[in-house]
Amino acid sequence: MQTLISSAMLPPVLFGIGGGATPLRSPSRLRRIALIGNALPRLCGLATYTSHVFDALRKAVPEIAIDHYAMIDPGGRYAFPPSVCATIAQEEPAAYRAAAARIARSGAEIIWVQHEFGIYGGAAGEYLFDLIDAVDLPVAVTLHTVLDRPNEDQRRVMKRLSDCASLLIVMAERARDILIDTYGVQARRIAVIPHGAPDRPQIAPAAMRHLLGQEDRKTILTFGLLSPGKGLETMIEAMPAILERCPEALYRIVGATHPHLVAHQGEAYRESLLALAERLGVAPHLRWEPRFLEEDALLDRIAAADVYVTPYGNPAQITSGTLAYAFALGKPIVSTPYVHAAELLGSGLGRLVDFGNIEATAEAVGSWLADDGEREAFAARAWHAARPTIWPRMSARSVARLEDLLPSSAMRRPERRAGSYIVHERIALHP
Repeated sequence: MQTLISSAMLPPVLFGIGGGATPLRSPSRLRRIALIGNALPRLCGLATYTSHVFDALRKAVPEIAIDHYAMIDPGGRYAFPPSVCATIAQEEPAAYRAAAARIARSGAEIIWVQHEFGIYGGAAGEYLFDLIDAVDLPVAVTLHTVLDRPNEDQRRVMKRLSDCASLLIVMAERARDILIDTYGVQARRIAVIPHGAPDRPQIAPAAMRHLLGQEDRKTILTFGLLSPGKGLETMIEAMPAILERCPEALYRIVGATHPHLVAHQGEAYRESLLALAERLGVAPHLRWEPRFLEEDALLDRIAAADVYVTPYGNPAQITSGTLAYAFALGKPIVSTPYVHAAELLGSGLGRLVDFGNIEATAEAVGSWLADDGEREAFAARAWHAARPTIWPRMSARSVARLEDLLPSSAMRRPERRAGSYIVHERIALHP
């Protein structure tokens, strides 16, 4: 039976207390936002992020009406919550124009797009412009991927998107640099706002394991949609050396296989990882939870872990929601140095190991598991360092930037003419 733990149920074994959210200035000058992206229960990181942005804004600034427009991929069927006001079929240009007409009638003051390649239809997602071009409103775009080596279509779409957007939001300084160097975006039109994360009090992992009915053994965790490139092979191959230092250790792998991978290969990838664990003799020390979890259940699993690992293989990964969540819950983190991890952990708030380096991964994880005092002290420090990333504070920063796009502010959206983008004026956002 699945157990969900609320803050009120936590025993008095906390390293810190929750809360501390910075209140938004009130009332906001914004009255209505058209928020475009994916939405839960669609299983992807962008859906989780966009739905959380919606929820965070509604709680922080209830006077702002937020119209959530959710994308539907080909063949997708989703039971969206009432918070989704309309859907847009990814590969149907008419659906984008219909959404634009609805936005124009709604009284929205700003369009806020959550952008990821593969979410919008047409070459590199160019159907999105059927919507943007049809509505004369300021546009803000949160870029979840910023490619430093785009193909021709991706470069063309990103350049056009950056030209028509009044504000580009990224989650890493490296993404800001790429926009400037690769796409020629002016620095004053870019805001760096970290990935948001839930705010929870910090509980000792053993106490949470007891509440969940889990085995009380030192626990390593990786969670997220399963797919090649996540580097799980490296972590599994590191387990024999980890077990030499901490024989009780368990490695929990939580998350469903990515739906797109299931559609083409079934569970072949997960089965290959199971076979690898069997060959290495570490299968008894792995625990699999191959399903998508609601957020409270997921946060419980994170809280029950002693060490969190992201062994991802893509150096250019700009953002990771799983990393942001683990950091916000005060987990000691071992990670490869992809962009988000290098920026978040590089100042000593975690341990970075080279891509595919089995020995370094084993040493980083094993030494933490073997030293309870150091691990617990580090967890408390990480939890406090993560407070600026919680959703209420992310919302406060985002709303402040969006308010700058209102007509009374100094910044205007570029004027557009029949497919061309002519910039008459772009005045700096407040630093």
